Amino acid sequence: MIPEAGTVITYPAGDTASRGTVVHVADAGAGRTAVVLDRTAFHPVDTAWPDQPADRGALRIGGTAIEVVDAVVGATQGDTLVLGADVPVRTGTEGWTFVVAHIVEGDAPVAEGDTVEVTVDPDHRAALSAGHTACHLASLALDAALAGAWRKDAPTDALGAPAFDALAIQQSRIVPDGSRDAYRIGKSLRRKGFDPSVLDDLVGLAARVDEQLADWIAGGGAVRIDPDGDTLADRRNWVCELPGADARIPCGGTHVPSLGDLAAATVSFTTTEVEGGLELVMTTTVERA
Repeated sequence: MIPEAGTVITYPAGDTASRGTVVHVADAGAGRTAVVLDRTAFHPVDTAWPDQPADRGALRIGGTAIEVVDAVVGATQGDTLVLGADVPVRTGTEGWTFVVAHIVEGDAPVAEGDTVEVTVDPDHRAALSAGHTACHLASLALDAALAGAWRKDAPTDALGAPAFDALAIQQSRIVPDGSRDAYRIGKSLRRKGFDPSVLDDLVGLAARVDEQLADWIAGGGAVRIDPDGDTLADRRNWVCELPGADARIPCGGTHVPSLGDLAAATVSFTTTEVEGGLELVMTTTVERA
């Protein structure tokens, strides 16, 4: 039976292995099975903001290893478990129980009450964690680089700059050792006071962002996740020690423990005309130390 509090997660602390008890087994469709544990180190794709892919790894029962082909957020309100894109509410919504569903091929040879060892591919996790940390840094550096483009007061980011990233972001995707962030610059953003003419010089913009990233990475600040609790539904914040201030951003992903784990991060920009304005894409690339 699924605990009322949902799945206890250990990946925010950097764990890549855990032991848990099977609390539910369900048909995941397409010939696959969803295995829910009371505790896991396996990072799933979040339903509401699917920026970071799921971990890679396996469930081990006795001497048998079962590959996990996907991991998604599941939710229950009563007896029915819904998975992934079918979850109708955001993770943490009151009245729902949220779990990590480990998706495996075929009929998994597991049953409620079994003890399972979870193992996560550490290299793949490290690459995604580096990409996610650099993604947050790049968003803050972009906000700072565009601070002079605002003609009106705007909401501010974690470091006090006008929050271009939060106001314009349409999609963010974490990839191994990098990220891709798409922003929309349309009438709404211009009415808020943003002057898009600053985007006429994308090479200069990238140079300013890169300079800020180099300065922050050279500082080697500590990075951590501050959780409100230990379950999937609890709110978590990414905290990074930067010169003069700590940056704090809500985040459900995984991260490197220190900027010293990054050798460098750089960005590039492209723009495309879309209906009503522009799409700006920032691609961030990381070199790990």
